[in-house]
Amino acid sequence: MIDRLTERIEALGCPVVVGLDPTLEMLPEKLLADAVRSYGETPEAVAFAFLKFNKQVIDATCDVVPAVKPQIAMYERYGLDGLRAYQMTCAYAAGRGLVVIGDVKRGDIGSTAAAYAAHIQPQALFGRAFDIWREDAITVNPYMGGDSVEPYLEVLRGADKGIFVLVKTSNPGGADVQDLRVQAAAGAAGAAADAGAGEAAGGAPLYEHVARLVSGWGADLVGTCGYSKVGAVVGATHPEAGARLRALMPRTFFLVPGYGAQGATAADVARFFDKDGRGCIVNSSRGITAAWKKDGGGEASVGKAARAAAIQMRDEIAGALGWRT
Repeated sequence: MIDRLTERIEALGCPVVVGLDPTLEMLPEKLLADAVRSYGETPEAVAFAFLKFNKQVIDATCDVVPAVKPQIAMYERYGLDGLRAYQMTCAYAAGRGLVVIGDVKRGDIGSTAAAYAAHIQPQALFGRAFDIWREDAITVNPYMGGDSVEPYLEVLRGADKGIFVLVKTSNPGGADVQDLRVQAAAGAAGAAADAGAGEAAGGAPLYEHVARLVSGWGADLVGTCGYSKVGAVVGATHPEAGARLRALMPRTFFLVPGYGAQGATAADVARFFDKDGRGCIVNSSRGITAAWKKDGGGEASVGKAARAAAIQMRDEIAGALGWRT
């Protein structure tokens, strides 16, 4: 997965992932009305409308961006119909050649974690293997510790899949936990990495300790591109932390939310890339999928506006990195 993602980014010159996080308010009025005429005022109508909307965005951007990132909560709130729309969105995106990152943020232990890992592990049923969710990677919450991540690592050792582990998130409230200064436990996995100047007095932020754990978890899963199948979620709204984490995690690929609507700029996210302008993909959701609302063109402009917004974001980041576009 990580080699394919890196190859697509370099082939397209575009380190952008489109977040497919639809809401009722985001849909063109006619699109939703057509769905209601077919399915009534039901969750099935919403799911159908979400899928049609997502297909328009995917079709318009699949030759511009390397990946999409559907957020499962936006779908599962509508029950089985919503989950079906999520699953079909993932399958459709995969069919258009996109790398699919399922934003599911799973975090549990034991058999439960192993069951969650089925998102990226084809399931053996009736003598066949079923890749049910068609995701290439998923997001994972590590705050239950190493045994909550190990089931995913087992999958990665035998499959071309990946995970992105929450390290430093883009939301302001993340600091309530992630910025707490703590001392590393003696012998903790990954703690042998650069202790950092921040530990000299009062310990380092918790997210730095998590970063070292993530680096350790992914050390034996590095692809030919030089990056591990175990990536990290690092919020674009914290450019200083991003630069620090890039130094701490030279083999870790970053998934970076927080661009645009949350306030981060191209100059901010440039600090998350390595010295060669690699190792990072930047997410935008509303900035691309809701771009059609700016021109008031209705359903017909969904794809056109999404494509233009993705290209603009690509060019902004490429400019900040010094790439040619």
